[in-house]
Amino acid sequence: MLITFRSKASSNITMFGDTAVILLKMMGHSSTVPGSLPSEKIPMAIENLTHGLELQSAKLNPAADPGDDESPISLRQRAYPLLQLLSAAAAQGCSVTWDGNQ
Repeated sequence: MLITFRSKASSNITMFGDTAVILLKMMGHSSTVPGSLPSEKIPMAIENLTHGLELQSAKLNPAADPGDDESPISLRQRAYPLLQLLSAAAAQGCSVTWDGNQ
């Protein structure tokens, strides 16, 4: 399943459902799809997600070669567009919604 995040403040972002659910949980939200986040809760969601990504990065194998072309894309890299959408929504006072499509 794919999950699309939407806000009037930014372009839509679509990602694989398993990754989106992990990020939703890091934001402190349930993994319910569809869902929404009102503008007043977005700053805390950004803080929670950033903290969760830092904790997850600390758990990575330090022996992994970051220059290896075959290294998988990190969760932090996958979360970057969502963080940008959340930041834009917070700056403009907009809500964020998400829904699944198959």
